[in-house]
Amino acid sequence: MHNSIKTLFLRLHFMIDTNTLYKQAVDLLQQLIAIPSFSREENLTADVIEQFLDQKGVKTHRKLNNIWAWNKYFDASKPTILLNSHHDTVKPNSGYTRDPYDAKIEDGKLFGLGSNDAGGCLVSLISVFLYFYDHEHLKYNFCLATTAEEEISGVNGLELIIPDLGKLDFGIVGEPTQMQLAIAERGLMVLDCTAHGKAGHAAREEGENAIYKALPDIEWFRNFRFPVESEVFGPVKMSVTIINAGSQHNVVPASCTFTVDVRVTDAYRNEEVLEIIRQHVACDVTPRSIRLKPSKIDKSHPIVQAGIALGRSTYGSPTTSDQSLLDIPSLKVGPGDSARSHTADEFVYVDEIREGIALYIEMLGEIV
Repeated sequence: MHNSIKTLFLRLHFMIDTNTLYKQAVDLLQQLIAIPSFSREENLTADVIEQFLDQKGVKTHRKLNNIWAWNKYFDASKPTILLNSHHDTVKPNSGYTRDPYDAKIEDGKLFGLGSNDAGGCLVSLISVFLYFYDHEHLKYNFCLATTAEEEISGVNGLELIIPDLGKLDFGIVGEPTQMQLAIAERGLMVLDCTAHGKAGHAAREEGENAIYKALPDIEWFRNFRFPVESEVFGPVKMSVTIINAGSQHNVVPASCTFTVDVRVTDAYRNEEVLEIIRQHVACDVTPRSIRLKPSKIDKSHPIVQAGIALGRSTYGSPTTSDQSLLDIPSLKVGPGDSARSHTADEFVYVDEIREGIALYIEMLGEIV
C-alpha cells in the first residue's frame, strides 16, 4: 500500500476506534457519577468498573475497592507502564445547586460529583487500556489500576495493591491537568512538635516557660532554607500552622505544642528533610506520616518528550495525588481542570474526554 494511503487508512482507523472509546467512556462516567462513592465507600463504583471490564473480555483482579488488570499479551520480560486513576470522591459541598449524582450533559458539560476529579481521567485511561489491550508485539506491557481512597490518602487504595502489581517501570497518574504534563509533585509531611518546660506560678518566677522554649524553634522553621532547591519548585516550604499551650493565666505552661506543614520538593526525600529538621530544633518532632513522597519524572523521559512533541507543556503540580505513593517515575496528566475539583456543580467538558483519550493514545503510541 502506498505510504500516504496507508497513513490515511491508519488515521481513519484510529479516529473510528477513539470515537467508539469516547462514547463508551462518557456512558461509563455517567454510570459512575450516579453512584455515591465517597472515600472508603467505593464498593458500588468498583462493581461497575469490574463489570465493565469483564464485559470487554478483560480479566480483572480485585482487592477491597481496587480493580486492576494487565494487557492480554502480558510478557514478564518486557517493561510495564502503570495507568492509574481513582474512583472515590469527596462529599458534595453545600454550594451545589444541582443534584450531584444527576450526570446530565448540558452545553457540552457533563455535570456531577467526581466528573472532573477524577472521573474524566479515569474513564479516559480505561479507554486507553482497552485500545492497547489486545495489541500483540508491544514494547511495553500495560497495567491498569483503578483505585480507592485517593481523596483521603488512605492506606486501602493504590498503596494496598502496589505489591500485587509486580515490577512497574513508569506510570501515568490520571488527574485533571488540562492534558498538560505535571512532571513533579510536592510531597507532604505534617509534623507535631512539642517543646518541654516546667510548670510554675507565673507571679513567683517559677518553672520554665515552654512557650518561650518553643519560640526559637518556631523562628527556625520560619527562616531556614534548605541548601538544595528544586529546579521546578524552588525551596522546601515549611509553615507553622497551629500552636497550643497553657491552661490558665497564672500558670507557666509545662509544654507547648505546634504543628508544621512541610511541602517537600523533588530535591529531597521526606526522610532526609525530617533528619535535617531534627538536627536543628530542640523540640520533639513527630511526623504524622512520611508516606506522601515528592515525585518527579525527568523531562528527557520518552513519555514526557512524546507529550511535548504534541504541544503539551511541563510544570510542577502543587497538589498531592497517588503519585506520592509510587517509587517509580510517574507523569501526572489528564483531561479536566484542577481548578474545578471539589467545587459546587462540578463538571468536565465531554470534548476534554475525547481529546484526553486521543492524546493519551498518541503519546503512548510513540513509545509502545
